[in-house]
Amino acid sequence: MGLKVLAIFAALCAIVHAAAPVAAIGQTGTNRPGASRPAPSVTVANPPSTEVTNSPAVSDAGTGDGRPAPHVTVATAAPAPRVQSWQEYVTWIANIVLAVVAYTGIWMFRSLLKKIERQTAFGEVAAEAAAKTAHAALLNAQSIIQSERPWILITVEPSRSAENSFTIMATNRGRTPARITEKTDRTRIAADERRLPRTPDYRTDAPEAPLVPITLVPGESTPIRVFGREEVKALCDSEERFKRIETWEEKVFIYGKVIYVDLISPADDQVHETNWCCWYIHGRQNSGLVIAGPAAYNAHT
Repeated sequence: MGLKVLAIFAALCAIVHAAAPVAAIGQTGTNRPGASRPAPSVTVANPPSTEVTNSPAVSDAGTGDGRPAPHVTVATAAPAPRVQSWQEYVTWIANIVLAVVAYTGIWMFRSLLKKIERQTAFGEVAAEAAAKTAHAALLNAQSIIQSERPWILITVEPSRSAENSFTIMATNRGRTPARITEKTDRTRIAADERRLPRTPDYRTDAPEAPLVPITLVPGESTPIRVFGREEVKALCDSEERFKRIETWEEKVFIYGKVIYVDLISPADDQVHETNWCCWYIHGRQNSGLVIAGPAAYNAHT
């Protein structure tokens, strides 16, 4: 409100300052057609002083009567002091008011810039905090999904139909259903698990029957491979190698993977994989099957 009053006052002063010359011209009447111009009056504030001196040079010329000619010196009159008009006072006051208004405007503009700078910094801090909060919420959502998603784990159970035969089972240990879309398994004979290829090789030349998708609810299991003593002899190409297996000089490894999907994860993260590897312990009378193999053969995604 105060700035508005100062601005109105400054505008009025500027109008008065602009109208002052017009008023002066109107008073003198120099611009009016037909007006008679009065004769200028001369006022001598201080009459000049006259100093008369006798000058020999003048006396030589003579005045005709034998007396020397007088020497006259006229002193210049002192200028009258200038009186300022009320228009000049108003102009001076208006200039001061305009300077105050300009300074106030500059001060307010700097204050506004500082406020904008503070608001910008606050906005950056708020945006960073919001980003951190969103990241934390995303991690929390991912952890919830991970805790609720299905997990297919591999276990080994003795076969009920054949002695020294074992069934490899896939069990859903998660909290939501899982659909098995693919499974594969291979056998390999090696001196120990360190002689296995570093990366599991699941390729085969034999054609495989297409798998009908299997859905497992939490806690449900399904068999994926059965292995027994009869298959050991089929793997050995000679009797000597079979004897080395009986004396554990070489070992039989069965490994494979199960690919499944869940129903709660995003579309690009629904496919999961479980790798498994087992060592068939072949004895002279009894046999066993245990989980074994390097970490790459027992990985989960």
